[in-house]
Amino acid sequence: MALSGDCGDENADSIWGQKEMMVRSEQELAALVADAADPLSIRGGNTRGMAGQGAALSVAGLSGIILYEPGALTMVAQAGTPLDEIEAALAQENQRLAFEPMDHRGLVGSQGGPTIGGVFAANVSGPRRIAVGAARDFLLGVRFVDGRGVVVKNGGRVMKNVTGYDLVKLMAGSFGTLGVMSEVSFKVLPRVETQAALVLHGLDDGQAVAAMSRAMGSPFEVTGAAHDPAKGQTVLRVEGFEASVAYRIGRLQTELNGMAGEMTVLTASEAEAFWEKQRDVAVFHGEEGDIWRVSCKPSDAPALLAKAGAEAHLLDWAGGLIWLRMAQGSELRARLDQFDGHATIVRASAQTKARLGVFHPEAAGVAKLTAGLRAQFDPKGVFNAGLMGAVA
Repeated sequence: MALSGDCGDENADSIWGQKEMMVRSEQELAALVADAADPLSIRGGNTRGMAGQGAALSVAGLSGIILYEPGALTMVAQAGTPLDEIEAALAQENQRLAFEPMDHRGLVGSQGGPTIGGVFAANVSGPRRIAVGAARDFLLGVRFVDGRGVVVKNGGRVMKNVTGYDLVKLMAGSFGTLGVMSEVSFKVLPRVETQAALVLHGLDDGQAVAAMSRAMGSPFEVTGAAHDPAKGQTVLRVEGFEASVAYRIGRLQTELNGMAGEMTVLTASEAEAFWEKQRDVAVFHGEEGDIWRVSCKPSDAPALLAKAGAEAHLLDWAGGLIWLRMAQGSELRARLDQFDGHATIVRASAQTKARLGVFHPEAAGVAKLTAGLRAQFDPKGVFNAGLMGAVA
C-alpha cells in the first residue's frame, strides 16, 4: 500500500496515453500530488512489470544516499536511488542487504534498474528471508507523500516502538497504493566470510519439503532451502566463518543421511552462483507462459503443486514459496481453491491480469480494513488505482 518503486509497466505509457512525469524533489512531488485530480501510476525503476491506472509518475529523480553509518549498520537514501548504487556502497564496507532482493528484469523482460524505494514498496525478499526476515523487517523509517500531498514521516534511524499506525510496516509491500515514498532508512548487515551448500539429489517434491523442514529445524543455521525438480536438486545453504560452515555442512549430511540417495557440496563460488539464479528465478527466464508466485505453508506445497497442473515449478523458502510457470491465461487460483496463503501473478498478459487480478482477493474483513486505510491515506484515489483492487 505505498511507495513509488518498481510498480510501473514498460507499456504503461501506451496503455494510458500519458507521458511519464518525473519529480526531482519531495516538495515537487507533494505539489504535484496535491494538484492531481486523475489517477497516477507510481514508478521508480519500472522493472517489476506492474502498473496502476493513470499518468506515469516517476520518482527516479529522487536519488542519492543521504546518510550511511557503517558502524551503526544503517543507511538513509532517497526512494529513487538505484539498487546497484546502494549495494556498491555497502560492498565497500563489507556489508550487504541481508534479505537479498530479487531482480525481476530477467523474469518479466523489463528494462531499467530497480530502486531501493521499489524494493521496500513491494517488500522484495529473496531466499534468505527464511533466516533473516523480509525486506520490511529491515526498514527503520520512511518519508512519503500521501494522497493529499502532505509529507508524512514515520520511524527513524534506529529500531523503536511507535504509537498509532506503524507506517513503516504499512508502507512495505503496499505497492504505491497509500502514498509515494520519498526517503527510506534501513538496517544493513555485515557480509559473511564464506558459504557452502549441501545438495540432495533425486528427491520428489514431498521428499524435498520433508528434508528442507528437517534442515530448517536443525541447529545448523541454514539460510537457504530450495528445490529444483527439473534438476532433481534440493539445495541447503550455510554461511559464516569457514570452520563453522565446514562443521555445519558435515553435521547436516549426518542429520539428513538416508533422506537422499546422493549428497554433494557446492563450494563458495558455486553456491553464490546457484543462489543468485535461485533468487531471480533464472530457470524461467525466456520461457513462455504465465509466471505465478504462491506463498503457502511449506507442508501444503506438494498438494498445491498436484492441483496446479503447472508446466514447471520451483520451490524456495523450504517450500513456503512456489514459483509456477503456467499455460497462458490459466486460472490458477480456481485450481488451488481455498488454502492458507496467496497466489500472485508476476508475469502475464495485460488481459489476464485484468481478468484475474494481479493480487489474491482479500478476505472480507481485510478488504474492509484496506478500504479504510486507502480512504484515509489516499482520499482522492489517485495512487496506482486498480493495482491492488483499488477503484479508479
